[in-house]
Amino acid sequence: MFTVRPAEPGDLTAMAELFREMDEFYGETATEPANAKIDQINSVLFADPPLAYAILAWDGSNLVGMAAYSFLWPAALTTKSLYLKELYVSKSYRRRSIGKLLMEHIFKVAIDTDCSRVEWTTDRENTEAQRFYEQLGLSAVSSKVFYRSEGPDALNLFSAAQNDKR
Repeated sequence: MFTVRPAEPGDLTAMAELFREMDEFYGETATEPANAKIDQINSVLFADPPLAYAILAWDGSNLVGMAAYSFLWPAALTTKSLYLKELYVSKSYRRRSIGKLLMEHIFKVAIDTDCSRVEWTTDRENTEAQRFYEQLGLSAVSSKVFYRSEGPDALNLFSAAQNDKR
């Protein structure tokens, strides 16, 4: 029997391990010490106010899945939306309805917090995730284009441009 509940400070070590596995899944080759990952998770989920939220799926005392989300505003008619940033199920627990259980909880949070929509992305190459969402009856939105700027140089793009104007 799987249980799903919001993340708590006592879950940090288990979350760091699941995030390590998730990093491997996404092809990350760089590793960081567990205590650094724990500090990062803690500073996001348990800040005042929190910068994001997580729902965790457990098989007894084993953390087997996670859904991380934030709220976005404005959405349609100046409402808010729930943005699902990450849905991850440990490799050895896939195809056991854990992803569906996490999605059910995400949609319940959206309803309970008066969100007008739930939104998320998946990598174009992650066809397994796309099939999963299709099996749940959810469809992709082709009218949106996703942009990303990352890394110190990219994030300093505008400050560098401002300095050039001086």
